[in-house]
Amino acid sequence: MNESYHISGFRSLPLDERRRRLARLSTDEAAFLEYDWDFWARPEQRWPAGLWRIWLVLTGRGWGKTRTGAETIREAIEKRGYGRINLVGATASAVRDVMIEGESGILAISPPWNRPKYEPSKRRLTWPNGAVALCFSADEPDRLRGPQCDFAWCDELAACRRPDAWNQLMFGLRLGRDPRVIVTTTPKPTQIIRELVKAETTHVTRGTTYDNRDNLAGAFIDQIIRKYEGTRLGRQELLAEILEDTPGALWTWEMIGAARLPDLTELPAMKRIVVAVDPAVSNTETSDETGILVCGLGEDGRGYVLCDASGKYSPDGWARRALGLYYEYRADRIIAERNNGGDMVENVIRTADASASVKTVWASRGKTTRAEPVTALYEQGRISHAGEFPELEDQLTGWTPGMKSPDRLDALVWALTELMVEEEEKVYTGRITVIRVGPYNGSPQWKRFRPL
Repeated sequence: MNESYHISGFRSLPLDERRRRLARLSTDEAAFLEYDWDFWARPEQRWPAGLWRIWLVLTGRGWGKTRTGAETIREAIEKRGYGRINLVGATASAVRDVMIEGESGILAISPPWNRPKYEPSKRRLTWPNGAVALCFSADEPDRLRGPQCDFAWCDELAACRRPDAWNQLMFGLRLGRDPRVIVTTTPKPTQIIRELVKAETTHVTRGTTYDNRDNLAGAFIDQIIRKYEGTRLGRQELLAEILEDTPGALWTWEMIGAARLPDLTELPAMKRIVVAVDPAVSNTETSDETGILVCGLGEDGRGYVLCDASGKYSPDGWARRALGLYYEYRADRIIAERNNGGDMVENVIRTADASASVKTVWASRGKTTRAEPVTALYEQGRISHAGEFPELEDQLTGWTPGMKSPDRLDALVWALTELMVEEEEKVYTGRITVIRVGPYNGSPQWKRFRPL
C-alpha cells in the first residue's frame, strides 16, 4: 500500500479523511487490510513483548478474548514458525463451536489464501504450510498425555471441570526452542488462575467488557451488561476481577463455578420439579423481593436450578408468576413459605388457581440449620445450575450465618430441601407419602412415593 494504515493515529483522523484513504485501496489491498490483525487489534490484543511462557488474557465478557486467541494462533503459524499446536476448550463442543467455527474463531479470521483445512472427525486443522493443530476437550485430560506441541491455546481455563487437563497440556508443551501457550478466560477464583497470575513466566493482560463496547451489539449490552452490572458477579464477568470468598459464607465461588453447566444440552429428564416461593411481607418501593425459583430432581439423582424469576411483585403478581412457571415447567407442586403471611400465602395462590398443588412450609428450624444440608449437596457436587443466575449466586456467596437470609437463597433452600433433603429422609425412615400434583391435562393426578 502506498500509505501506511498501520499507524495508531489512523483512528484519530477525521472521518472524511479515513474514508478517503480507504476508498483509494485496490481490491487486493482492501482484502489484505480486512485480515490485517495489526491494524484492527487494540494494543493489548497484540502478541506481548518479552520472554513469557504463558500469556494469560484475563478479561470480561465481550472483550475480544476469542478473536485474540484465534489471531495469536494465526500469527504463531504465519509469522513465528510454530507448527504443532494443541487447542483445548472446556468441552468438545466449545472447541468446535467457539474456537474453530465461531464468528471469531480460527476459520472465520483466516484469510482465504491461508485458511486451514478442518477435519472434525480427526479433530485436526491443517494449514497450507503443513502446520497442524489438534483439538482437545478439558473433560478428557487423558487424551492430552501423548500429543506434544510447541504452541497451545487454552480457552476458558477457569471453566474447565477437570484441572488435570491443564497439567497434561503443560507436560506436552515441550517441542521447539520456545514453546508458549495463550490462555483466554473470564476469571474465576480457581487455584490454577491464582497460580498463573503469580507465576514469573506469565504475562497477564487484563481488560473489561467496556474496553470493547463500541464493537458490541446493542442486544449484548441489554442482555449481558445490564444483567450483571452492579452485582458482585458482574465484577467477575464484566470487570474481570478475581472474586474472593466472603469469610464465613456457606457457599463459595468454587462451589458455584463447579455447579454451572457449560452445556445445557446435558440436562437429563426430571423426576420431579417444584416452584419455590419466598413471598415478601409488603409491596412497596422499599420492600424485599419475592424469591421464586424453579428446581428439579433429575433422573440422574442430581438437583438442578432451572429458573430464577424473583423480583418485586404484588401478592397477586407473585402468585400468578409462580403459577405460570408451575404450568410452564409441568411442576409437581408449589412450595411457599408461610412464616410471614400465614394462611394468606396459600389463599393467594388458590384464589388465582384452585387446582394447583400447593405445600406451605414453616421455618421451625434456624436458617443456618436449614441451609447446611443444601450447602452439603453443593459440596458433594450434586447440584447443577442450568444457566447463570447472578443475583442468586451473589446472595449465596455473600450470606453468612447470623445475617438476614435473602429471598432467592430462602427459595432455593426450600426447593432443594423438598426435592432432595426430605426425600432422602423419607427413604431413610421408610415412610411412604401420597402427594397430590397439579393437572397436566385438566384433571388432578396423584403420585405415590415409596422408599428406593
